[in-house]
Amino acid sequence: MSQVSESPTVSQSLKPAERIVARAMLLGDRIDAAGLERADMIATVPFAIRLGPTKFVALYRFGVAVFASLSAAEERSFLEEIASRISGKPDPKNEETAVLEIRPDYEDRVPPGGPVQIPDLSSARFLVIADVLAKSVSLARDEGKLGSVFDIIEPFAAQLAQTGRAPWNRRSMLKLIGQALLAQHRISGRVAVEEKPDILWDHPSLGRLYARLEDEYELNERAKAVTQKLNVIVETSQALTDIFDVDRSTRLEAAIVVLILAEIAITLFQIFFGAGHG
Repeated sequence: MSQVSESPTVSQSLKPAERIVARAMLLGDRIDAAGLERADMIATVPFAIRLGPTKFVALYRFGVAVFASLSAAEERSFLEEIASRISGKPDPKNEETAVLEIRPDYEDRVPPGGPVQIPDLSSARFLVIADVLAKSVSLARDEGKLGSVFDIIEPFAAQLAQTGRAPWNRRSMLKLIGQALLAQHRISGRVAVEEKPDILWDHPSLGRLYARLEDEYELNERAKAVTQKLNVIVETSQALTDIFDVDRSTRLEAAIVVLILAEIAITLFQIFFGAGHG
């Protein structure tokens, strides 16, 4: 009776990819991370710490925190610790999430609309991903602020187009100018979207991952759109300021003319009254 021997398995199937979630949250206008240095810190700018093999936190000065693989309870606990360091409150609340799929045989890939495929979640790779998510959330805030200013500008522009005259409501004009200046102050220079994260200087091999993430979240396109809208708002603010100055000058000139005419009238009256009295 012959025996049939089975050949040993040549290769073993790979384990399923591990999936974790990285989440960026807008917490306020600013986060002061000075003095938070600790043993598990992996970077100072942004302040970032590693809490476990795939657990990370990064804080950005422009008001954004990025968490990777933390539970809701862990996130709440950490946010309570840094609550006193957050200035301003987000309105509305903005978040950005990315699903990270980790398997050793993966290369850094960012399929359109799919999970980010990476071989591991090293500290450097986390900082690259966190940088993109933080910028995306910050751009969403700026887009919202610019949208609210445009909602105020539109009625002024519509009336100017229909009547050929700007609305002479001084308070409304000053409010619009203030909104435009506030948007310019909050957005200009807050986040240098075009600048690559410092970690790429030490890990240039991650440049491809950053470029793919940057393209997936359309950072450059959105930044250009924000800049263009901001320029329109600044120009509109300047135009309204000029209109306001011209109107004030016109009123001042009219007041001077009235005073001169009044003085002439008084002088003529005195001459006439004096002649009649004599």
